[in-house]
Amino acid sequence: MRILHLSDTHIERTDAPDKNGVNATDSLRLMLTELRHLRDVDAVVVTGDIADDGAVEAYTAVRELVGEFARRLGAPVFYTTGNHDERDAFGKVLGSGHPEPELVLDSEVLERAAVSTVGGWRFVTLDSLVPGKVYGELSRRQLKWLREVLSQGQSPSQPSERGTVLAFHHPPISLDISATQPHFGLRNPGELAEAIRGSDVRVVLTGHYHLQLFGLLESVPVWVTPGVVSRVDLTAAPGTERAVRGASASLVELGGATGPMFHTFHARDPRAHETVYELDEEQVRAFVEREA
Repeated sequence: MRILHLSDTHIERTDAPDKNGVNATDSLRLMLTELRHLRDVDAVVVTGDIADDGAVEAYTAVRELVGEFARRLGAPVFYTTGNHDERDAFGKVLGSGHPEPELVLDSEVLERAAVSTVGGWRFVTLDSLVPGKVYGELSRRQLKWLREVLSQGQSPSQPSERGTVLAFHHPPISLDISATQPHFGLRNPGELAEAIRGSDVRVVLTGHYHLQLFGLLESVPVWVTPGVVSRVDLTAAPGTERAVRGASASLVELGGATGPMFHTFHARDPRAHETVYELDEEQVRAFVEREA
């Protein structure tokens, strides 16, 4: 199983530069152009912050750009929500996030979670969006549903032939050297760990941090793919945060003697590494306090 993992496209309502001078649509186009020689991809997963302002036009643009790329590969595309996304607009364009889901979460608050199978691998997407907040959380309803999906003896909740790929936006892991990660990741990783304990989950795919990161949850590999729109640079001074230009993506390979394998792609942007924004210690502290 080979998965192209994208995240944090942050497409705007219009095809124009954002307040930091970055054209998110151009970043996505550039990344997909750089990946034009990629072959043998079985699925594409996009883990949230698809639209920067939750606009229908932004979801439509991503669906068309990523969809056209994926069609050439013959691969389905699975989408999840992120903290910048808006569930209603997401649903109008992307539905459950799966093209032909086998199972969809029935949620009164329109949480977007679904199940599909590709080549014997089960893909489960969850919705970690907390409206109005940067951090994420998986609701009790979703975690109960996830346990049912992963449990034995409940159709269509049989253990998958190859294993389960779990995808959502907010990482259940963080780096303490980051000024923001420990505050803005998934708020309830322990509850998720309990839900996947002893299951056939082989990998957890997330985004949100705009940089690559690997860790474990209940001995399950957790992969954070870098962002398409920009990259967070952790060489900045402690307590500060700096983002730089440079679209990135990941290839995740599951199965085989050495799997899982993770590889990052970086677009050849002539302006790569230019500063997009930089927050000093006071700005970071105020941001964290406001969003906590």
